[in-house]
Amino acid sequence: MTTDIQQRLTALTEQLHHLNYQYYQRDISEVSDQEFDRLLAELARLEDEYPQFAQANSPTQRVGGTVTKQFPTAEHRYPMLSLGNTYSEADLREFDERVRKGLEGAETAYVCELKFDGAAMSLTYEAGQLTQAVTRGDGARGDVVTSNVRTIRNVPLHLRPAGAPQPPEFEVRGEIFMPLPVFAELNQEREANGEAQLANPRNAAAGALKLQDSAQVAARKLRFYAYAFLMPGRAQFATHSASLEALSAWGLPVADTWRRCATLEQVLDFVHEWDQKRFELPVATDGIVIKVDDFRQQELLGYTAKSPRWAIAYKYPAEAGRTRLLAVQYQVGRTGAVTPVALLEPVPLAGTVVRRASLHNANQIAALDLRLGDLVFVEKGGEIIPKVTGVDLEARPEGSQPIVYPTECPACGTPLLRPEGEAHFRCPNDRGCPPQRKAKLEHFVSRKALDIDGLGAETVGRFFDLGLVTDAASLYELPAKAGQLAQLERMGEKSVQRLVAGLALSQQIPFDRVLFGLGIRYVGETVAEKLAAHYRTVEALAAATAPELAAVPEVGGVIAESAAAWFREPENQALVERLRAAGVQLALTGEAPQPQSDRLAGLTFVLSGVFEQHSRDGLHHLIEQHGGKITGSISKKLSFLVAGDKMGPAKREKATSLNVPIISETDLLAMLPAAGDAADATAATPGSAAAVASAAYEQGALF
Repeated sequence: MTTDIQQRLTALTEQLHHLNYQYYQRDISEVSDQEFDRLLAELARLEDEYPQFAQANSPTQRVGGTVTKQFPTAEHRYPMLSLGNTYSEADLREFDERVRKGLEGAETAYVCELKFDGAAMSLTYEAGQLTQAVTRGDGARGDVVTSNVRTIRNVPLHLRPAGAPQPPEFEVRGEIFMPLPVFAELNQEREANGEAQLANPRNAAAGALKLQDSAQVAARKLRFYAYAFLMPGRAQFATHSASLEALSAWGLPVADTWRRCATLEQVLDFVHEWDQKRFELPVATDGIVIKVDDFRQQELLGYTAKSPRWAIAYKYPAEAGRTRLLAVQYQVGRTGAVTPVALLEPVPLAGTVVRRASLHNANQIAALDLRLGDLVFVEKGGEIIPKVTGVDLEARPEGSQPIVYPTECPACGTPLLRPEGEAHFRCPNDRGCPPQRKAKLEHFVSRKALDIDGLGAETVGRFFDLGLVTDAASLYELPAKAGQLAQLERMGEKSVQRLVAGLALSQQIPFDRVLFGLGIRYVGETVAEKLAAHYRTVEALAAATAPELAAVPEVGGVIAESAAAWFREPENQALVERLRAAGVQLALTGEAPQPQSDRLAGLTFVLSGVFEQHSRDGLHHLIEQHGGKITGSISKKLSFLVAGDKMGPAKREKATSLNVPIISETDLLAMLPAAGDAADATAATPGSAAAVASAAYEQGALF
């Protein structure tokens, strides 16, 4: 039977690897999404039951779940040098002359590749298996982020036995990037949550790779393109182009935009071709990389202290336009943030016609000294988001006046507030301000929240404007208005039937997504999952204090205060009750994890620092499984402060001043029953738990 299970687990692993390759490398869906999920769930179940058979590069690693408190570093076997940059054809001709001189006039060919704007990554494969992923770092050493890179869907965890023979061990260099549609969606979500927008996809990708929870990295939908093969001597291939073809055959994603050029003129043709064509791609690019194709010639040319002599990066000049500022429009978001947007005379820029540009906030307007009628310079930040970067002061109209930021909400007239430490002015009238109320509804029905079929953002916004809905709970009153809805333009009976069915299905959406859909400021998708998993019911969540909420892993003080304040509001409490009456899921289904003992009953703990044997989330779970409670603040009532590595001195000082015992992770684990003592421990009383801890404290065992 064991052999059968191992064979099934291996077969599932190979099948899922194949399906991933077909989908992400060849755009072929051999099975439905439901069938793929079923196979993946079966594999996860078998790995959970028989962990001895699980493979390190199992397809189940794609979803993440590993929590890394510190990223170890590793030395690069081959230094990750930077490339020299050039910005003109004349510079490229000089580069070609240097190459020919270094090769004593020998003929050479080049490979041209688009320079994707992301984070450089080094992948090591041994016996066809991904064993290590390391960031560029300082070029000599980088951070090991293997668990995070395993979540990137188009990075092969094991290679295909195709094409040229694979060396036992080799390294692949490439770029990890965030696709433009994903970047736009992420910024929209951050804006809706009242968070600052990310500047460009490069920063977004680099930041995602350093997230401690690999499940969050998986949610960022990063992608990878390979651009270099390395091994001692690189004797496997004669040319760089041959190595790219082999990498592709082995299942590594190689962008199909590269080209081998026999002459410099062909290189220049490639540069000109992609000058505007690059804007059609779903990934940000900032130039072209030109490499000598022949590996032997690369070795002859060698390196400078900082870069190879056989390669160079041509950077397209940043596209900027000059146009007139016609007006400033102030938009009110879901959280009340008022964002200024420049309305411009149309100007062609980076492949599009720009009519609007971001002004960020009042500070930016003041820093630029903007005035209506100014001729302004506009660029695309990271070639993505248009922004005003300056003013042509010599062309400023006489008598122009500085722009005065509004003091009242442009939508409802409520006086604006500017919270301390924030850049945005906000409208506090979250229940009466129409744009905020409409945006909350649009958020509730969005794909990551309730995802109600037949009720997208445009439709729900239209219903709000017509007075048919007012808040999330009112959506579930729409079936009673079916006849009225069917009379609306572009609706009809079939559309109404689809909407009613979508509302019914949304009653099965899990509690964590409902919580995210409520639109509580700072409570994004991941935080909603953490809170729902911890409290399991909306009643328990609503009863929690801000310090208790802050003790939940990955929920900080600002988030905790915002969530606690939201649930204190009577109007929000009434909304929750109306959603309950509508049949929306306000609790996690299934049984909660059963406590293992009550050894820690009556005791409260604060966890601080990085721990060796368990993650903070794991210790949190252990304490609760044995009857203890976690809090986020230190007070006289606190039983113990559990100190890990790099704990902040302020917490230690406060605990010491209040005579709160400070214990280590080992001390905490010593308080728990051994595996064979679990039954006896369960019979203990809360008093005995305190007595056990007190005795250990008196004996000095907890220091």
